[in-house]
Amino acid sequence: MPETSSRPSTQEPTAIPAELSKQLADFQRSLWRIKVTEAVLAGLFGLIISFLMVFALERLFPIPALVRLAILISGTSLAAVFAPYWVRRWVYGHRREEQLARLISRKFPKLGDRLLGIVELQGQQEAKEVMSPELRAAAMIHVANQAAKRDMNEALPYSRHKKLALGVLMGAAAITFGFSIAPKAGGNALKRWLMPLSDTDHYTFTQFDTDKMPNPLVVPLGEAFSFNAPLKEDSDNKPATARARYGQQEWLQAELGENGSYQFEFTGQETQDRITIEAGDAKHSVWVEPEVRPEVSSFEATVDLPDYLQLDPRNVDIRTGVLTALEGSKVVLKGSFSRQISKAIARLEPQPLEETAISKSSSAPIEAENPSDLESSRTKVQKADKNAEIENLVKLPEPRDLQLSLDGANVSTEAIGLGRFHASVPFTWTDVKGLEGAGSFKVEIKTSEDQIPASYIQGIERNIVILAEETLEFDIISEDDFGLREIGLSWVGSFNKPSDKEPANGSLTLKKGSPSSNRLSERAIFSPQTYGIEPQTLILSAYTEDYKPGRGRIFSEPITIYILSRDEHAQVIKKRFDRVISELEDAARKELNNLDENERLDKNNTAEELQSEDAKEQLAESEQKEAENAGKMKEIAKKMEEIFKDAARNGELDQKTMKEMADALQNMKELGEKDMPEVEKKLGEAQDQKSTPEKTEKDLKEAIEKQKEALEKMQETIEKANQANENFEASTFVNRLKKSSADEGSIGNSLNSALTGELAIVGAAPNSDDIDPANQRLLGELSGQQRSITNDVRWIQEDLERFYARTQKPIHKEVYEDMAKSLIDEKLERLREKIQMNHTFTSRKLSKIWSDRLMSWAEKLEGPKPDGNGNGGDGDGGSGGGEEKDFEFMLKVMRMVQAEQDIRGRTRSLEQMLRSMKLSER
Repeated sequence: MPETSSRPSTQEPTAIPAELSKQLADFQRSLWRIKVTEAVLAGLFGLIISFLMVFALERLFPIPALVRLAILISGTSLAAVFAPYWVRRWVYGHRREEQLARLISRKFPKLGDRLLGIVELQGQQEAKEVMSPELRAAAMIHVANQAAKRDMNEALPYSRHKKLALGVLMGAAAITFGFSIAPKAGGNALKRWLMPLSDTDHYTFTQFDTDKMPNPLVVPLGEAFSFNAPLKEDSDNKPATARARYGQQEWLQAELGENGSYQFEFTGQETQDRITIEAGDAKHSVWVEPEVRPEVSSFEATVDLPDYLQLDPRNVDIRTGVLTALEGSKVVLKGSFSRQISKAIARLEPQPLEETAISKSSSAPIEAENPSDLESSRTKVQKADKNAEIENLVKLPEPRDLQLSLDGANVSTEAIGLGRFHASVPFTWTDVKGLEGAGSFKVEIKTSEDQIPASYIQGIERNIVILAEETLEFDIISEDDFGLREIGLSWVGSFNKPSDKEPANGSLTLKKGSPSSNRLSERAIFSPQTYGIEPQTLILSAYTEDYKPGRGRIFSEPITIYILSRDEHAQVIKKRFDRVISELEDAARKELNNLDENERLDKNNTAEELQSEDAKEQLAESEQKEAENAGKMKEIAKKMEEIFKDAARNGELDQKTMKEMADALQNMKELGEKDMPEVEKKLGEAQDQKSTPEKTEKDLKEAIEKQKEALEKMQETIEKANQANENFEASTFVNRLKKSSADEGSIGNSLNSALTGELAIVGAAPNSDDIDPANQRLLGELSGQQRSITNDVRWIQEDLERFYARTQKPIHKEVYEDMAKSLIDEKLERLREKIQMNHTFTSRKLSKIWSDRLMSWAEKLEGPKPDGNGNGGDGDGGSGGGEEKDFEFMLKVMRMVQAEQDIRGRTRSLEQMLRSMKLSER
């Protein structure tokens, strides 16, 4: 049998009556609808309030982003935080009957408790024996009947949805009103409210154009500056005035300008701070950074010289703002600044050349064709360029902006081609901070021309007399602003009388240069005999060439070299000897005067008086005069030594004359170096403060004695010099007559050539058109030469007369009387007239006659030639003793040494000529 349980049977749950259940469901829906509406309206109200706060406050001042974020969070918190809480409390918290019963009990406690009871009953499951199902159902019906008599909505909690709805409507109305009167402000507030952390600008009715206001603003340190605060063109409000201040300084006011901006003038500032600008409801601040203006650190120019110079580009420092560059160069200007540069402007402004700078260079070579051409080639070049001045004037190029290259703090221009004009290039610049440089930097470009090179001859006198075998050594120096191609020597000769030979004309390249050679120098060794140059006047000049095309040779100031025959040379020596004797006599007079003063001082003063101040002053003055005269004697001796050397070189003077000149020279040296300094020394000792009166008197007497001895020696020297000069003068008559004879013969030869040449000039009047111009010129030259010979012969005759008056030598009297009887001066003058009248045949014959007559007089004065032993016809040539033989040997040795020196000099000159030929071949 099946097992039976002892447990009582349970009842099935009893459902709440349908009417009560429907009534509770209606109550629940009403509760949910009201509380959800409250949550939504509360969220909307919070959002509206937060937006209105932003909208309202933004009209007063720009709300910071974090504050706007806080307002937005506060406004959305009702929807984001409160609404979920509210819904959870009222919706999710009142889903079951017991939750609704408890809510109803708050309004209706008894009904609520009964509802709560039946809700609990419906869930109980007791045994039937414990609780009757019929009783539980009856209880539920009873409560449901009581609840039906009540309006459950009265148990709903207090509702704020109407007030919230009103608040939302009012807020919406306020927002609508705000947008209607200030749509831009509303839209701006909405953006800034919805996106508080965005960079949306704060809207004001007055709007500054901040895009046109730099921030930060860099201004010059310590300098007054202007600040421009522009308004936007679409600004709703444009106040007539605005104010601004720097930091906490006083406010400045400015009126609205016609350009729609406010201009504020601030004093110089040295510290960083803000500028605050206020106009209407707009307020803006700009950070200001005072900075030192960007300055020029360095400026240089790269100069690319013209191609013909063959030189590398040069960098030139031009911080001074001045650049001198050669015409035809290309220049790039380069600047460095103290800060990085964002913008720079350079403008080329051509300027005309000064009148004096139009041209300084030659356009064609200057070649020497006659002596006058070499007077100053530089002057000739400048004159030639002055004539071409108009052609050199060119139209100036138009001013223009230069193309610039920027690299950080460096700027460089395009290559500027320099023509025949100066230029000014002003620079302005702005750094990366927008700060302009202080003023501007201007580069003045001075265009120069390739200057004419300069040549100098140094170490030689401007006028010099030599024999053909002598050698001259001197230095040639050339300088140029740019390279020198070569330097050399050039000469042009001219005869002093007509000759059928060609005068000397030549040149010699001494040294080659290079494009980088600004200075060349060379030792020139010039011997006329090396180049076959006969006696004549030679114009010698150094020349140089630079690299400028077409310029050619530029010559130095010339020197004049008189290359003489031995006869002419002897006459020059004679004149120099005369001057030396005159200086010697003058020195003797001064010495005699000084001796008189010393003797007078000794005679008029006792020993004690010689130590007085007045006496010492006289002694000092006498010592000074003696020193000066001794120095003068040394100079005379030096000149005499040069005369003696030249006389020895000449070889036309006899041994006796040379011996007398040597003795005079020796005495001059002894006087200047020994005798007269001893007198000076004694006069100095006589002034010694430590000396006793007796010692002073003794020193003075010794000085007087030595001075007398020196004076006697000076007189002896003068006599020897005069004797030598007299012999010299006698020998010059021979040379002078020979020279006149040769000159007269030269005229005859020239006339003979005129008679036998293709263009004969016989029979025609001197000014006739039948005579060739060259022959007309020849007649004039021969006439002038004949006049010169006539004058020379007249002077020879007068000098012979005076010489005989001094010496009373019969041979000179005989020649003089013969010349006087011949009336040679008158007849030579008639000969000149015949030459001038073109009596060529007669003139040639007479010239030959007088040439022979002059030679006969010279031979008569010269006397018989020495024999093979060196003795003359009078037998006194070799009668001297040992001293004369020693001197003769010394003189021969001296002449040998001079000859050796001449040979060595000519050899060196020849070597230089060979080197020049090799240089010319390059």
